[in-house]
Amino acid sequence: MDARLLVVALLLPFVAVFVYATWSEYSRFKREGRAEYGLTYDPETNTTHVGAIAEDEESYDPEDYTPGDGDDDGENTAETQPDPADPNEQDSRT
Repeated sequence: MDARLLVVALLLPFVAVFVYATWSEYSRFKREGRAEYGLTYDPETNTTHVGAIAEDEESYDPEDYTPGDGDDDGENTAETQPDPADPNEQDSRT
């Protein structure tokens, strides 16, 4: 196999993903307008991810997070331990 053909075969999937992501983001931009991206926090799963943030919301800042503060249900999550029966539960202790 020719070296150039091998390089093209290796790079083609990455180029295809980049082109698809660019096209997808451009289509979203044309539909919805400018978006602000940032770190968002999901309290149900205790995870963070990068995503679009609504205009009336702030991005999640891990430096400002204090476990157990601001819970609406009054549960003290600072003392809550992960369920040992669920191996997929994330341990938020540092």
